[in-house]
Amino acid sequence: MKIYVGNLSFDVTEDDLRAAFEPFGPVESVSLAKDKATGKPRGFAFVEMPDPASAGSAIAGLNGKELRGRAVTVSEARARL
Repeated sequence: MKIYVGNLSFDVTEDDLRAAFEPFGPVESVSLAKDKATGKPRGFAFVEMPDPASAGSAIAGLNGKELRGRAVTVSEARARL
């Protein structure tokens, strides 16, 4: 299941996200969105977890929690249109 993580501090790393999500279950991948032109973080990321139950627990447990000084938004990722 793909999870959207928004309102990220610009100094959050993929390792920070992996560490936040791993207590809920295995993490398949972490992808921080970066601006194509500047390479700077865009303030959101996607985390993939293979087990839907673990992903649901992570969404419930992390939505609104503070990560590096900012309350993050965590939800199931929507398909691109």
